[in-house]
Amino acid sequence: MDTKHRILDEALTLFSEKGYANVYVADIAARVGIKAPSLYKHYRNKQAIFDAIIEEMNKRFLEQAGALQINGADAKADADIYKTISEEQLITLGNNLFLYFLHDDYTRRFRKMLTIEQFHDKKLADAYMKQYADDPLSYQGMLFGLMVAAGVLQTDNVEIMTLHFYAPIYMLLTICDRDPSREKDAVKTLDAHIKQFNKLYGRSEEQIKKNRKKK
Repeated sequence: MDTKHRILDEALTLFSEKGYANVYVADIAARVGIKAPSLYKHYRNKQAIFDAIIEEMNKRFLEQAGALQINGADAKADADIYKTISEEQLITLGNNLFLYFLHDDYTRRFRKMLTIEQFHDKKLADAYMKQYADDPLSYQGMLFGLMVAAGVLQTDNVEIMTLHFYAPIYMLLTICDRDPSREKDAVKTLDAHIKQFNKLYGRSEEQIKKNRKKK
């Protein structure tokens, strides 16, 4: 790991242990084993380090999404994939994404830090809302809107549909963060949630088969 990435890794650890406000650039430099002036050659201040951590985390997620053969950021591109996969494939994909967010150490430390610090810092509260509410709801809302337009899902309120899907998943994630022993049950619940969601919103296997033939 090069110095730039070591700085991010040690900063994230410190932020998750002590809180963002209680960590200074000198603390990060000491953990990396360099002097503060050397750190400034890579990042101009603590905010720049924080921004780079978010960028790195998003990059890691997109790499994972690619490994799962989805885009992860482009709802239109992913809608073309979701319109043709079976319920069983959807459950497998959902499990893989859930376990990634739960176990990826970088993502887990970042989530821990923001969960705590959102109550102490307006800037971090905004980052929390963007990362765990606004962005995923926006992406999934566009995704489901396209699924409805394609006849795969049925609803007259995409916004509520999106909340129905996302909110339980994030709740299961927070449960496992606090009690890792509940992971096995959480995965079972996630499977049941996806099946119930499909049933509730009339996921059409017939339309999925038609979409496959069009490809």
